[in-house]
Amino acid sequence: MRLLLCLLAPLCLLGSATLHAATQPPEPYEFPLLNPFEATIATTPLELRPQLPEDDEIDQRDYRVRLRPEREFLIPDNFWAVNRMGYRLARQKDEAPLIFIIAGTGAHYSASHSEYLKRLFYGAGFHVVQLSSPTSYDFMAAASRHATPGLSREDADDLYRAMQAIRANHPELEISEYHLTGYSLGALHAAFVSQLDQTRRSFDFKRVLMLNPPVNLHTSISNLDRLVQARVDGVNNSTNFYELVLGKLTRYFRQHGFIDLNDAVLFDFQQSRQALSDEQMAMLIGASFRFSAADIAFTSDLINKRGLITPPGYPIRESTVLTPFFKRALQCDFECYMNEQLVPLWQVRHEGGGLEQLIEEISLYAVEDYLRDNDKVVVMHNADDLILGPGDLGFLRRTLGDRLILYPSGGHCGNLNYKVNSQAMLELFRD
Repeated sequence: MRLLLCLLAPLCLLGSATLHAATQPPEPYEFPLLNPFEATIATTPLELRPQLPEDDEIDQRDYRVRLRPEREFLIPDNFWAVNRMGYRLARQKDEAPLIFIIAGTGAHYSASHSEYLKRLFYGAGFHVVQLSSPTSYDFMAAASRHATPGLSREDADDLYRAMQAIRANHPELEISEYHLTGYSLGALHAAFVSQLDQTRRSFDFKRVLMLNPPVNLHTSISNLDRLVQARVDGVNNSTNFYELVLGKLTRYFRQHGFIDLNDAVLFDFQQSRQALSDEQMAMLIGASFRFSAADIAFTSDLINKRGLITPPGYPIRESTVLTPFFKRALQCDFECYMNEQLVPLWQVRHEGGGLEQLIEEISLYAVEDYLRDNDKVVVMHNADDLILGPGDLGFLRRTLGDRLILYPSGGHCGNLNYKVNSQAMLELFRD
């Protein structure tokens, strides 16, 4: 089951969408998965993806850069591997534009969506830098000032400093111009990073592409947390649910004779007799997100020594068994993390500001004027994206106008690797 959850790591914040935007892709749009749950989990069938460079055809390497040296002697021993921020750089032979990719909630820089976008843009002649999400444990440990992600402006500042350090780490790299993209929560971060660059002018991004961003972060989080509570026939607790899913997968693998669990197999799995129902898929997506929330709550509490999950002074070493603490963290959803760790930090830094003010400041509402006035910012979204709540697409339509490209289907990031979407992305950056 953990392997299946790893496939869903790029999933982020979910809700429901009901509006239609003004800008539509060229007709006809033939993405085959009309069920947003299926699209979110399985993504695009292999035959409908573009031909892109394979890893062995890409000049790429992973690097680490020191950003928070003062923390290296303060974080627990089991974080030694991430006391410097990691990232991946794919470089062209000659001068080329460089694009930064920001991952979604809890995702590492090597997550599947980031890897796909790297191959897409590298094949089009870009240098590519892949960044972990500020909500990933490695970024929290090595690059975040407060290791309490969720304050969008501060997360963007951490990302911006990381980008500057990466550029300084490669003075030999010939760069003609800079671009920025991110998917899901990483798309929201891209908006805040781009606004920050408007005053600091380190990069002067030529194009900023936001892929499937949340609009109201709190609404999206609340809707996703409710997915874990989906009613599934024959299931009365999470253990039985995992047993049900594993049973279906086992029967499928017996019939097909292989166990290479990837998104293409998941697509085929959903066409079989073992296909998951909407309720089962909702609970699977919600469970994946709950694991991300637990990672964030546990890591933030441990680094900051708040004592909410790990007792203060408890020795955490490489050999320490963390299972009891992670189980405790699983009981804390994102609402719990916000109330126990994020809101107190917000109130200290903003003189007692309330929850409503926080929600406004961490969502796209806080950068509405910037998005409206900057033609270089484009949003790609799906009308059936699970991440959106009532009124969200209306906000994007009013704010961006024809810079909102809305597809009729694809779920949450499920059509990023569809050849039509991929071609549209490249055309935006070539314009």
